[in-house]
Amino acid sequence: MKSSVEQLSDTRVKITVEVPFEELKSELDQAYDALAQQIQIPGFRKGKAPRQLIDARFGRGPVLEQVVNDMLPSRYGQAIEENDIKAIGQPDVEVTKIEDNEVVEFTAEVDVRPEITLPDFSAINVEVPAVTVDDAAVDEELESLRARFSTLKDHNHKLKKGEFVTLNLSASVDGEKVEEATTEGLSYEIGSGDLIDGLDDALLGQKKDDSVEFTTELANGDYQGKEAVVTAEITATKQRELPALDDEFAQLASEFDTIEELRESTKTQVESRLKNEQAANIRDEVLKAALESSDFALPNSIVEEQAHSQLHQLLGELAHDDAALNSVLESQGTTREEFEKQNREDAEKAVRTQLFLDVLAETEEPEVSQQELTDHILFTAQSYGMDPNQFIGQLQQSGQIANLFADVRRGKALAQAICRVNVKDSEGAEIDPKAYFGEEEVDEEATEEAADQE
Repeated sequence: MKSSVEQLSDTRVKITVEVPFEELKSELDQAYDALAQQIQIPGFRKGKAPRQLIDARFGRGPVLEQVVNDMLPSRYGQAIEENDIKAIGQPDVEVTKIEDNEVVEFTAEVDVRPEITLPDFSAINVEVPAVTVDDAAVDEELESLRARFSTLKDHNHKLKKGEFVTLNLSASVDGEKVEEATTEGLSYEIGSGDLIDGLDDALLGQKKDDSVEFTTELANGDYQGKEAVVTAEITATKQRELPALDDEFAQLASEFDTIEELRESTKTQVESRLKNEQAANIRDEVLKAALESSDFALPNSIVEEQAHSQLHQLLGELAHDDAALNSVLESQGTTREEFEKQNREDAEKAVRTQLFLDVLAETEEPEVSQQELTDHILFTAQSYGMDPNQFIGQLQQSGQIANLFADVRRGKALAQAICRVNVKDSEGAEIDPKAYFGEEEVDEEATEEAADQE
């Protein structure tokens, strides 16, 4: 077999392959055997018809067609390997010559990974926000914990932001009742802003048993974009009552006996969260700086495929209803054109990041243990809310385990490179990235966050 490569662009090549017939003996044997099993010729048992009779009855064409179909995948793969081509995506294959008993020739155009020059990570300098755990941060966390253990008590004073009401809602457009905007016994927190525009302003200062009326533009439904008259009847009013920050609360909300123990534990949790955020900031800033210093062309078809996949996923959530997507975009203050432009930019970023990390992984050559792969699979299954065994079964069926292995490998490669970067916080203090990304410190969370950048 002979093969040659023509560089069509930085990201695409054309491979021409010539295969002499003497190398196709096994494919010819398989083709004749397959045809013999499909036909019955008088005087011969099924599957035993001679080749000459098969050619005489059906011609040589079906045999050659089967031979070409059988040999294409293996010879294409051989040409890719022999020419050390980093192919990505599916090839466009064309059979250009079939000379019986002489040669079969075909061409394959395929996108390839561009040449990517990695930066010197030891020359990269990044700055990230400092980790500061003050009393205000601890108090905010404790307030959130108090809110989870709060109770709602009836009251009869004028309504304020953050208080709760039970409502009967109705709406009409040009005197016609809007059924989808009519409900009873709806619980609502004033100030949340997640129901109807204008509702919060209408409720503030009202009391139980009051009824308020206001006009607003409907965002969804058959009357989307129409001005409606909304009536809200207040049938109940409640306010949040928070427990006191004392030892009794500490025992109720945690395993600690005193509020001071709970406060100290909360401080440790806040510090841990801020450090995780700092690690993520380091990763993001390093990856951003590395990509900016390594410019390379992108395979257009791969970008198009990524953009299409992102759009298809979003449309799938909307039952593939283009009108519904346009409606959602309009409610977000954007257009389909702006959305598709952003979608394209996101696709380019995802492809650029993955190509860069693939080269980095080949250079760093991190080892991925079976335990690391298993942890990654379990973490991913949990993020999807799936049973791990069911998720693993789906991965095996779809052949996606290799992709998850690559995710872990990319994450470890980036972590190794980050350990050579110079990092300071916003207060000028030096940060040792090994504290976050050293071999012993690289955990599943860091690996997942790196994979999310693809």
